[in-house]
Amino acid sequence: MNTSILDKNIQEFITQNSGASITKLALQKNPFPDIDWILVLNQIEAKSKAKEKLPTWFNTKNIIYPSKVSVEQTSSEKTAAYKASLISGESLIDLTGGFGVDDYYFSKNFKNIVHCEINEDLSAIVKHNFEQLEVTNCTFYANDSTNVLNDLNQKWDWIYIDPSRRNDAKGKVFMLKDCLPNVPESLDFYFEKSNAILIKTAPLLDISAGLSELKFVKNIHIIALENEVKELLFEIHNEYKGEITLKTANILKDKIETFEFALGDDSVFANYHLPQKYVYEPNSAIMKSGGFDEVSSIFDIYKLHKHSHLYTSDRLIDFPGRTFEIEKVIGYSKNEMKIELANQQANITTRNFPDTVENIRKKWKIKNGGNLYCFFTTDKNDNKIVLICRKITKK
Repeated sequence: MNTSILDKNIQEFITQNSGASITKLALQKNPFPDIDWILVLNQIEAKSKAKEKLPTWFNTKNIIYPSKVSVEQTSSEKTAAYKASLISGESLIDLTGGFGVDDYYFSKNFKNIVHCEINEDLSAIVKHNFEQLEVTNCTFYANDSTNVLNDLNQKWDWIYIDPSRRNDAKGKVFMLKDCLPNVPESLDFYFEKSNAILIKTAPLLDISAGLSELKFVKNIHIIALENEVKELLFEIHNEYKGEITLKTANILKDKIETFEFALGDDSVFANYHLPQKYVYEPNSAIMKSGGFDEVSSIFDIYKLHKHSHLYTSDRLIDFPGRTFEIEKVIGYSKNEMKIELANQQANITTRNFPDTVENIRKKWKIKNGGNLYCFFTTDKNDNKIVLICRKITKK
């Protein structure tokens, strides 16, 4: 860790230039000849990345940032805060500490936190930053997490793991066995140290694939931020044999949309109907969950088609996703399209439809934007239809 970056004048320069063009700054003469100009530029770029994602770090003095990639790959504060709300206890050990955003929020719910990070420089940076952030209940080990678990030789209330999803041979990977650490291979060892483990995985990991590699899964959490799935969490408890609950959360500016259901409940089924007064599009976390029949059953609304994943009702409900009032339903035919939508402006979404948004726009000369929303989809009778709608803004 290069502490020369903490010089008061350099810190002021970094703050003043946050958000500035790194390309333009790189062409300037280094105003601090005693320090590597690239190091200063990296701090500016990483801090700029942190402004929206990590406002606590951004607004705290004397924070040292690792590479901008580390900032890009870390949890956002919003997802970290939500994740920390899921668990609590006396002690937690994070086997893959990284930049420490998750541990900052875990430290609010646990008496003692251990941050393991094999990269010595990164471990030192996080330790320094936690001092600036006034976190006093976290201990840092710049060592392999397996060695730390063996050396400390104690029982933990929770183990947290965010396996590295890059593999030199395979590039980007989405199976847990191909990540570091190899969680499926090490589970029995981890259960010697704790009865409760929380595993963060790639958002693109298939849920059934994750279940095939793990055991004793109690809850699966899907966390989206502003309708983009960011994290998939597997919560496992030693010897747990009950039903698995799938819990989704879509974190919005002013609220969190939540939805949950029991995985594999054969008693749940969807009801189908032609489009009624309102149409509902589930948020991305629900879409990732695959709980499409559960949405129909729990909210008592109709599905348009088995594979369309759009829902309809005659009464307006509070729904975790986008809600629209249907103005008109037309068949997807040349005549009806010419009359209603050709050469118009509209927002287009396709669900269970044979053509792409791009092709639809090109074919019918439909401009993007405006207040009109059109869903090109398939109804319960297998007819290709277009729902012409107005979006309902939630209060």
